[in-house]
Amino acid sequence: MKELLAYFDGELPGINAFLEEEARKLNGLVSDVALHILGSGGKRIRPMLTILTARALGYDRDDYLPMACALELLHSATLLHDDYLDDADMRRGSRAAHLVFGRSETILAGDALLALANEMGARYGKARLSAVLAKGIMDTAAGEIEEIGFSRNPALDRETYMDIIIGKTARLIETACRCGAVLATDDAAMEEAAAEYGLNLGIAFQLVDDALDYVSPSSETGKPEGGDLKEGKVTLPLILLMEQADEVAAEELLDALRERRLSAEQCTDIVTQVRDGGYADRTRDEAAAYVQKAKDALGPFPDCPELTVLRQAAEYVLTRTK
Repeated sequence: MKELLAYFDGELPGINAFLEEEARKLNGLVSDVALHILGSGGKRIRPMLTILTARALGYDRDDYLPMACALELLHSATLLHDDYLDDADMRRGSRAAHLVFGRSETILAGDALLALANEMGARYGKARLSAVLAKGIMDTAAGEIEEIGFSRNPALDRETYMDIIIGKTARLIETACRCGAVLATDDAAMEEAAAEYGLNLGIAFQLVDDALDYVSPSSETGKPEGGDLKEGKVTLPLILLMEQADEVAAEELLDALRERRLSAEQCTDIVTQVRDGGYADRTRDEAAAYVQKAKDALGPFPDCPELTVLRQAAEYVLTRTK
């Protein structure tokens, strides 16, 4: 992983400085909210993937930061809106923005970041980039909408679960890779290879995230343990557990999730059952299959240092602890 770490160390200062500079240009009502979410941490994997994909496909100009950082702004906007909708208390170990700055300011900041991301993508004057960004936003919004509907009427439905994680997470990572490819080339086949890598990487990323919710302490993730369960979200570790339960017990749990009446003791018990039953580990095993698909999608890429880092980025997803 040394090449991956070195690449991140080299690019992160420029990414973070650019993000802060752009956030400070926003109206004062929302600038502090934007700085709060952007400064709360984050792996910056989306802008890094845009940079890596562009360079792997031959892009040698130094004007990549607006395009790369647009993806982080889109991601940050979804986090602001998610935390508001979920009434979350914490984000990356800090108080959620809507609790610090207010609900109206937080929603407006999310809107401003979405608009700024689109404007930054448009700076390149390339219609394909704008189209890719717009579709990424639409797909992400559709995933969030589907997740809200699913949480209100949860079911043992793997297909819907996969549709949700593809929409709310994987499409934006796919978009990051598409944007890098579009910056570098007009070759549609290479764009699709980059997109296939990003889509499968994004699915694996969310599967691991859902596993971590049950097994990683809040000190690592910055979120309360079992947070998805407390919010009524049905993710793969819970689906795997309920598939092994008898029908009556599974339906009782689904009813409790629908009505948001799980007690703290019940949540703790379910988290323990998921952990001890190995269902989080099985979720990671599913993620590993998607990581392999992502690496296979890199087959048409030319041999270069960035290709090595892209492969290592896929492998890193499986080692995450936060």
